[in-house]
Amino acid sequence: MAKAHNSQDGPVAPLWVRRPEVLHRAAYSVAALVFTGQIVAVILRGSDGPTALSVLLAGSGVALSWRQPWAGLVVASAASFAVTAVGHDPLSVWMMAVLVLFSVTLRGKQPLLGTGIVAAFFLGAFMTVGGFRGGAFVGAAALFSAMAGGATGAALRIHREHWWTLEERAESAIATREIEATRRVTEERLRIARDLHDVIGHQVAMLSMHLGAAEIGLPADAESSRQALVSARSSARTVVVETQRILALLRLADDVRDDEALRPTPALSGLQGLVASFESVGLDVRASLDLPAGFVEPSVGVTVYRVVQEALTNAYRHGEGTATVEVSERDDRICVTVENRVGHSSRGSDPGSGLGLVGMRERVESSNGRLTIDRHDGRFRVHAEFSLLGAVVR
Repeated sequence: MAKAHNSQDGPVAPLWVRRPEVLHRAAYSVAALVFTGQIVAVILRGSDGPTALSVLLAGSGVALSWRQPWAGLVVASAASFAVTAVGHDPLSVWMMAVLVLFSVTLRGKQPLLGTGIVAAFFLGAFMTVGGFRGGAFVGAAALFSAMAGGATGAALRIHREHWWTLEERAESAIATREIEATRRVTEERLRIARDLHDVIGHQVAMLSMHLGAAEIGLPADAESSRQALVSARSSARTVVVETQRILALLRLADDVRDDEALRPTPALSGLQGLVASFESVGLDVRASLDLPAGFVEPSVGVTVYRVVQEALTNAYRHGEGTATVEVSERDDRICVTVENRVGHSSRGSDPGSGLGLVGMRERVESSNGRLTIDRHDGRFRVHAEFSLLGAVVR
């Protein structure tokens, strides 16, 4: 039996474990050689017809056992009666029957039953038609050869199944270890997210509040200090937005692709590139982007970007013709309008679920904006308004 050897991935199973049919075919190959040798001996010795028929009977039992294990085992074992009755040495027939027994038990058949069948035929032929020829030694050889064939096949089968069980346990242990490692990483990621939310979010909120108080307490002629405080409050809000983005990535964990995680936060400055990306996939877009020159609350910029993105996605999937995008500043507000004609078929493979519009409304409301979605005369229109500083829009 080939021994397992260690590799970088662990012990490698022996060939006969990895390919169980090897021993099975080897047993039949040896039985075929024994049968062929006995036929040649019968021809060379000029034996009579009954001797040749008894050998052919044993060979037919070997061939039958390939498809019908029990029937073939009985025929091969019963041939010992025929060959003993004609006075021929039964050793070759015994060998073929034992090899068939080995193959039968190796295939998972009952070893005690198979061994009992072979031993019964061997001893029956020895004690009846054989007349105890050869004495107790021959009888013991018949008995123990049957026991050896059945026990060897059963032992190898048990060893093979034990090896498979160990491999399954090892694979299960590796999978469990990977699951546990993933769970621990997820728990640590969520703990970091909670710490960021509880510590950094609170501290930045307090900082923004104190900056606002300091701005109110400044004298009227301290314009430069007031501008510095405004910039500081803007930076604080940017920190809040970036922290929220990091928290979202931490909570999403493996659902976020690496390129998505490394992508910068969407902003108003990325609208032109967003429109160009939809034009590159075949959507005809007419865009009018009149972006504010002054300060815009970072969270508002992100929301405007996402509203345009979702609206153009719907226009590409469910619309036809030209989609119009208008982003402009009016009375210290950002107005976003995306409009397209409703198509008769979807470009996507699946119909929309409507969750995109729900998410769009939730995002707009989280930025204190106002969203209007309507469909009239075959046209679909999305309109949103936001305060530049993130105040509530009435």
